[in-house]
Amino acid sequence: MDHFLYRNGTLFAEDVPVTEIAAAVGTPFYVYSTATLQRHFRLFDEALEGTDHLVCYAMKAASNQAILKTLAQAGAGMDVVSMGEYLRAKAAGVPGDKIVFSGVGKTSDEIRTALEGGIRQFNVESEPELEAINAVALSLGKVAPITVRVNPDVDAKTHAKIATGKSENKFGIPISRASAVYAHAANLPGLEVIGIDVHIGSQLTELEPFRLAYEKVADLTQHLRSEGHNIRRLDLGGGLGIPYVRSNDAPPLPVEYGQLIKDTLGHLGCEIEIEPGRLIAGNAGLMVSKVIYVKSGEDRDFLIIDGAMNDLIRPAMYEAHHDIVPVTEAEAGVESQPYDIVGPVCESGDTFAKQRNMAPLVAGDLIAFRSAGAYGAVMASEYNSRPLIPEVLVNGDQFAVIRRRPTFDEMINRDTIPEWL
Repeated sequence: MDHFLYRNGTLFAEDVPVTEIAAAVGTPFYVYSTATLQRHFRLFDEALEGTDHLVCYAMKAASNQAILKTLAQAGAGMDVVSMGEYLRAKAAGVPGDKIVFSGVGKTSDEIRTALEGGIRQFNVESEPELEAINAVALSLGKVAPITVRVNPDVDAKTHAKIATGKSENKFGIPISRASAVYAHAANLPGLEVIGIDVHIGSQLTELEPFRLAYEKVADLTQHLRSEGHNIRRLDLGGGLGIPYVRSNDAPPLPVEYGQLIKDTLGHLGCEIEIEPGRLIAGNAGLMVSKVIYVKSGEDRDFLIIDGAMNDLIRPAMYEAHHDIVPVTEAEAGVESQPYDIVGPVCESGDTFAKQRNMAPLVAGDLIAFRSAGAYGAVMASEYNSRPLIPEVLVNGDQFAVIRRRPTFDEMINRDTIPEWL
C-alpha cells in the first residue's frame, strides 16, 4: 500500500496534488510520502514483535537525510556501506550504536571514522578485512564489534545483478570456511565476535530462499557456539521484494517474513537484525515527468519525456518495470494506445517502456513512475550535463523540497580548468 491516490481524477501525494508540486519545483522530480515510509517501517517492526530485534534501514535504497530522520524518529537503525552513508546517518541524528557497517571494501579511513564516531557492528566480508579492522581498532585502543558475513550458496531467484548469496558472488566468506575464519577472528585482540551476518540478494519474491539460508545460519550458530563463540546476534540482511507491476501477485508480506524468521531462528535466543531498504522506500516514492513531444514513428508512437535514464536508471540497468500512470486521469471511455516511453538522453538505452498502453497524451501532460522511491535518486547522475532532479517530501497537506535542483552554473563551476589552458 502507498499514499499516492487519485482524487477527482488527479493524482495526490497524501493530501497534496502532484500538479501543485510540479508547478512549484518543475519537472522531473522525485516525491516521497512520509506516511508510506512510516507504515512500511512499522510493518517490519511489528513482524518481529516478541523478539529482541532492530530494523536497520538499508539506506543505499534512498539516503536523503529527511528520509533517514523520518525513519530514525520511528525507531529505525541504519545499514550503511560507505563513509558517506555513515556520515549521512550521523548527520540525520542516528546514534552510532544503531548503525551497522556492511560492504566488501571498507577502507582503513572508513573503519577509523566509524570506530571514533560509534558503531553497532561491522559486518566483515573477508579475512583481510578482519586484519584491517583489528589493526585500526588496536591503533585507537578500541575493540571493534563484528559479525562475519557468510555466503550460504543459496539461489535467491532474483536478477543476476542483485543476487549476493551464491558461491560465485563477491560477498561474504563460504559458509564451509566459517569455523576457521571465526577461530582466526577470536584470536585477534582488537575484535569482539558477536554474531553472524547473511544477505542473499534483493527483490526476492518468495520465502523459500530465505528459509534455506536461515536454516543454514541456525546450524552454523549452534556449531560455532559448540566451538566456544558467543553468538548472540544474527544479522539477516534484507531483500524482500515489492510489486513493481500492480497486476502481478504480491511478494510475501513482512508479517510472513517475520514468522519465517521466528520459525527458523527463534529457538536460538539471539537478537535479530534485518536490513530492509527497497520495501520501505520503493513504493514510498514517485518520479514525476512531463511529456515534451509525442512523436509518430514508422510502426509506433513515442512519448518523449523530460525525465531520462540518468534520473531513473533502473529500466536501463536492470530491465526493470515501473508502472507509469498519468497524473490526470483520462475521461471514462477513452481508449488507451501503445507508446514507447523514452527520455532525451542520446542513448537507445534511454527507454523506460516499450509498447506500454496509456490513454492518449499530449505535450505538457504529466506522468508518474510508481515504485521509484528505492534506487532512483541515489543512482542518478549528471550524464549529458543534466542537473540532478529535486527530491520532495510530503507530510499530510505539506510538502518540502529536501534536495533542490542545482543550477547549470553550479554544475559547470565545479570543474577546475588548469592554468595552462
